[in-house]
Amino acid sequence: MSESSQKELVQKAKLAEQAERYDDMAAAMKSVTEEGEELTNEERNLLSVAYKNVVGARRSSWRVVSSIEQKAEGVEGRQAKVKEYREKIEKELKDICNDVLVLLDKFLIPKAEAAESKVFYLKMKGDYYRYLAEVAVGDEKTGIIGDSQEAYKQAFEISKAEMQPTHPIRLGLALNFSVFYYEILNSPEQACKLAKQVMLHNVCSL
Repeated sequence: MSESSQKELVQKAKLAEQAERYDDMAAAMKSVTEEGEELTNEERNLLSVAYKNVVGARRSSWRVVSSIEQKAEGVEGRQAKVKEYREKIEKELKDICNDVLVLLDKFLIPKAEAAESKVFYLKMKGDYYRYLAEVAVGDEKTGIIGDSQEAYKQAFEISKAEMQPTHPIRLGLALNFSVFYYEILNSPEQACKLAKQVMLHNVCSL
């Protein structure tokens, strides 16, 4: 892809963002990423915003339909229809997450040189495995949780060693890692411990 074509895709992504057409935005930034060059900070943020909105819409829909499915239990015919619709949304959500994880593992993480980029992408990897964990069950869920935790841990270690405690990406990582402990591992104690640890580092660095 020529430099002009890449710039056109980035402009298309920006236009799609303004129009709130996040699927188009994600498709454009996916094409930019697949060129294999390290993304600029602007491109990185466009990619993140696009997929966050695309997956966020499905996560929200999944929660609503799952709640309706539970209420429809025992209602002949209705529960099966709701279940079918929930599974459709679930497939979309999984496909989106897996697309992002391929981009991260194949292009983004291997090319990342700066600590900030490494932490950003590893945090993103932890996030998208976390979204998969929200809808997974059984042994599959256990494996996905492990992948999410490992990505967050790697990001956390790099951020502690190479970034200021008050860096926004480091703070965002700590917040999301805390959410992982609270919502996925059902460990509010660990979530609070991590949050307090980050707060203490910030106070000491002021």
